[in-house]
Amino acid sequence: MKLKYLIIALFISLQASAQVPAPAPLQNKPILLTGATLHVGNGTVIEKAAVAFDKGKIIYAGSASSAPTATGYEQIDVTGQHIYPGLIQPNTTLGLNEIASVRATLDQQEVGQINPNVRAMVAYNTDSDVLPTIRANGVLLLQVTPVGGTISGTSSVMHLDAWNWEDAVVKADDGMHLYWPPLLYQTQSETTPAFTEAQRNREKLLQDLDKLFKEAAAFRLGTPNKENFKLTALKGLFDGTKRLYLHADNAKDIIESVRFAQKNGVKQIVLTGGRDAWRITDFLRENNIPVILSGVHALPGLAGDDTDLAYKTPFLLQQAGILYGLSYSTSLHGVRNLPFIAGTAVAHGLTKEQALMTITVNTAKILGIDTQVGTLETGKDATLVVSAGDLLDMRTNQVTQAYIQGRRLVLTDKQKYLYQKFKAKYQAGEAK
Repeated sequence: MKLKYLIIALFISLQASAQVPAPAPLQNKPILLTGATLHVGNGTVIEKAAVAFDKGKIIYAGSASSAPTATGYEQIDVTGQHIYPGLIQPNTTLGLNEIASVRATLDQQEVGQINPNVRAMVAYNTDSDVLPTIRANGVLLLQVTPVGGTISGTSSVMHLDAWNWEDAVVKADDGMHLYWPPLLYQTQSETTPAFTEAQRNREKLLQDLDKLFKEAAAFRLGTPNKENFKLTALKGLFDGTKRLYLHADNAKDIIESVRFAQKNGVKQIVLTGGRDAWRITDFLRENNIPVILSGVHALPGLAGDDTDLAYKTPFLLQQAGILYGLSYSTSLHGVRNLPFIAGTAVAHGLTKEQALMTITVNTAKILGIDTQVGTLETGKDATLVVSAGDLLDMRTNQVTQAYIQGRRLVLTDKQKYLYQKFKAKYQAGEAK
């Protein structure tokens, strides 16, 4: 009977923790993690390592034998575990939508085709029930990206622990997202009116895009009498302060979109999606185009492709010397699987440290935040995770600690609450 009441008390306490955890307080004393295997994020692995950080910044990362003395530090023994940089998920609507069937919770797109003035970060919901489930697997930063239309708007890089969107910003308005209109292919022997109309609409859309970019370039150089929010939002593309993320998969679409951006004077171009990137690596390398690769867990794109082509595409890009990062963007809740698509790439050619780089430092370089995050080095943000096992393996990924800018996160979430809730229910039934 005592056991029954104890379980009921546990259940009541779990109900109190079912909400999204409050953001962690600022780091108030130096912390020293010792004894773990350190994965720096740049390919370096240090056994029996130590990481020290204070006021949100890393002050030491290296061998435990050379670590600063523990006087004044909160010393945490993590012997036998692994320390990794916080993982970075690019190109996601996480934080912009919550419940697919409830329109009021969906803030990922605006009406219309051309919306460069849309800013995703102002719609970012720090109270989302989904965010804690993502960081529990090691993902601590997001590139929050609008969708819909041809130019969907501007993304921003956010972290997953904050009271509001202003506190969550890591890099505001990092780039504009252009969803390239795909080439159309006639599958019948003779041209149909519907195909002709679709082709005409595509050509008009490309003409409108070209006109818009030329107007934006002229607007940047002029002194307009009144504000134009759409043209103002595009200005950063021409001086390199903002990236243009081209969303395209087909090889011909990729080449066409890149040449369009270059012709219009865009300084920094990033390919997003990139299913066929492996087919045109020479073109990408010659034009210095980095890739955010989606669809590692996907079926082959063409009937003649290898069945494991999507799995080994990261290795093909690695061999070709392309700067690329991985994105898990096919499912809102699936973002928690970001480390596991990197693990899939390990099974198809990459080393574990190369795979780790695709979801840490490579992505940080592409997004322009590598001076802050991406590796565990002195002077960078103390944004890191501690795992009991290999972070890239779903069988051993067990995050025991996580820090964002030195603030230790509470790693509870709704799914863990539900697990404990029904575990307590059945234990209570067995105790009768």
